[in-house]
Amino acid sequence: MLLINNKVVEQILDMKGCIEALDTGYRDLVNERANYRGRYDFFVPNDNPKLMYRWGTMEGASRSFETFAIRMKSDMLEWPDGKTVEKYCVQPGTFCGFVMVFSTQNGEPLAIINDGIIQHMRVGACAGLGVKYLSREDSKTVGILGSGGMARTYLLAFNEVRKIEKVKVYSPTKKNRDAFAAEMGKKLNLEIIPVDKPEEVLRGSDIVATCTDSIEVLVSDPDLIESGMHLTSVKANEWSPEIVQNSDVVIRMGRPTLNLDVGQLRIGGEAAVVAGNAEEIKRIANPKVDVYSKDYPLLTDIMAGRLKGRTDKNQVTFFANSGTQGLQFASTAGWVVREAKKRGLGQEIPTDWFLQDIRD
Repeated sequence: MLLINNKVVEQILDMKGCIEALDTGYRDLVNERANYRGRYDFFVPNDNPKLMYRWGTMEGASRSFETFAIRMKSDMLEWPDGKTVEKYCVQPGTFCGFVMVFSTQNGEPLAIINDGIIQHMRVGACAGLGVKYLSREDSKTVGILGSGGMARTYLLAFNEVRKIEKVKVYSPTKKNRDAFAAEMGKKLNLEIIPVDKPEEVLRGSDIVATCTDSIEVLVSDPDLIESGMHLTSVKANEWSPEIVQNSDVVIRMGRPTLNLDVGQLRIGGEAAVVAGNAEEIKRIANPKVDVYSKDYPLLTDIMAGRLKGRTDKNQVTFFANSGTQGLQFASTAGWVVREAKKRGLGQEIPTDWFLQDIRD
């Protein structure tokens, strides 16, 4: 069994490989050779009313990779200004998330992988698939709201599937957007312009992505949406419902997690339960907007040829990058495990540690 940290993942998983891995996983899904469970969160109120514990899981399997994977994360959450969510594990600046990978051929535990790099890469790669199938082929200008890890992988993916020439980026902190422009401009040899106002990101852009930790709507003015744009998101609350509804084509990555269990809620666009009372639940800064709750057509329908996506260069397309999370981890982690074994990377630990002679 392999223990694979983020440094090893970074050596193995580039954006081209990540998109290829996800494309393989989604082809499996189309051909009824894969399945998934979407993200499910479990909240536990803390004695400190400003803090909230959250445990999150998602799982899936891909028969092409012969893997089942479950991603697990343990967070302490707080909403210091009521507009953004901050998180950590143990102390600010450290985080706990990992993927356990199992063989679907004999049940063997194959690997435990830090989820940091995989998490960002798989979300960006899915946004890249949305651009590949929904944006105009001549799209050259990208606008990004946000300058963190997701903004970086989104741009990597866009640049992989389209010939990007110009990028505009906005985030509230000038230092962060300037750093993003300098780093990604050098990495991709692109012109990246940090701008002072959010609306400047949208003007003249072919592809616009929201990549933030905001719990408020970021783009609410329909007049900012131009003919032929492709719009995409990270979270369910970043675009106003009016903009989404007015888009000519709206496609989502996967089905929304249904709220069928007693006591189950939707928090931040995801299924959740809370081990707390009504007053404690009110502490959670749940966004008022959730554009992911509707059951839009799926990207796999377009990949399978069952549905047409963009049919005109003037159409506005919106890609809700949510759903199928478990399959994304099965595919990308399956790719990482396969490549780690080929290259002799990762730390070997005894498989026997995870086996027992008592039947469960």
